[in-house]
This record gives sequence, C-alpha cells and structure tokens, in this order.
Amino acid sequence: MTPRVPFRSSRTSLLRARATVLAVGLGASVVLGAGGAVAADATSATTASSAAGAASAVQAQAAAQAKAAAAKKTAAKKADAVKKAKAARKARATRAGAARKASWVDPVKKYTLSASFAQSGGMWQSTHSGQDFAVSSGTRVVAAHGGTVAKAGSNGAGDGPAYGNAVVIKHGNGTYSQYAHLSRVDVKVGQIVRTGQRIALSGNTGNSSGPHLHFEIRTSANYGSAIDPVAFLRGKGVTL
Repeated sequence: MTPRVPFRSSRTSLLRARATVLAVGLGASVVLGAGGAVAADATSATTASSAAGAASAVQAQAAAQAKAAAAKKTAAKKADAVKKAKAARKARATRAGAARKASWVDPVKKYTLSASFAQSGGMWQSTHSGQDFAVSSGTRVVAAHGGTVAKAGSNGAGDGPAYGNAVVIKHGNGTYSQYAHLSRVDVKVGQIVRTGQRIALSGNTGNSSGPHLHFEIRTSANYGSAIDPVAFLRGKGVTL
C-alpha cells in the first residue's frame, strides 16, 4: 500500500504557492490602485494650479490694459490742454495785433478820396494842407485816435473861416488830428475822446466846393504844421 503523506505535502505546497501568487497579485493591484489615485490627485492639483495661473494672467493683462487706457486718456487730456493753451495764446496775440492796428482808424466810412495833401489849386492859399474825404453831409465823423479835444467850434476852431466848423484833437507824442467843414460839432474843448468815438457830422461849411470832410495830421494844434495824413494813417495800419 502506497504511503499518502508525500502527496498531501505536495498538494499543500502547491496551494500555498497559489495563495502566495494571489496575495502578491492582490497586493500589486492595491499598490497600483493607490498609485493611480495619487496620480489622479496630482493631475487634479496641476490642473487647478494651471487654472489659477491662467486666471492670474488674465487679471494681470486686464490691469495692464486698464493702466494703458488711463495713461492714454491722461496723455490725451494733456495734449488737449496744451492745444487749448496754444489757441488761447494765439487768440490773445491776434486781439493784441488787432488792437494795435485799430489804434488809428478812418475818420469816416464809405468815402471817396478827393483832394490830396500838398495838391495845388486856386482853392487854397498855397497847397492843400490835408486829405479830403468826399461824403454826404451828415456823415458820422469819428476820432481817428483817442485823445483830448484841443479846439472845437466855428471859424475853423480858431484856424480861420476857410475851415468852417472844425475840431482838433491832441494825441500822444506831439500828434494832432484836425476835422473841418463840419455841419455839426459834438465835442467840446478838454473833452477826452476814444478811438472811433463820434465827434461831429460832416458838412459843407467854410471854403468848400461840396460836402466832404477835410482831415489833417499836425505836429501842433495850429494851422501850418500839417504832414501827409494818408502816409501817416497807412503807417498806423489804416488802409485808405
């Protein structure tokens, strides 16, 4: 009869070997499962970190764009302020230039130049002492420049009946202007007048061949000191 013990021993060993392999396989599965979980966690962490980084980058870009827009707006405001200041300076310069140019004006408007300065003829003792502006009687006569009335009235305001009614205004720097053959005088001696202010109405009084304004520029208040009034006014920027 064959002994049975060795057979049991071999079978037991085989069962133990199978159990060991199963245990090892199970352990490997457990280890792999744990590793997969760790890897998944690591992937999730990386994804979250990437999302946070992207959000931060977007915020930084938005902040940079806002800063650039603010800087552009500030620069535009400064440029506009500079432009406005430049325009204001130009306007002031233009007004100042206009004021300088308008410091002397025509004594009448809508006129025709007739007898000129130093013109000879039988109407005058020697030559014509001023410039005639042909206008209708009653035309508004204004001060060619601001000053003080030195003479006013009939008899040429003291210069003789040939001038008819007349006015003489004293200006700065020893310059005088005279207005003659007036139909009416609207100022009196000592009165201060401004440039362009009405001082009289034109007429045909005195030694006159027709309605007009006789205008002189003088170096004194009296007859005999006249200079070319057209050249003088043109030198002051007045176009005749």
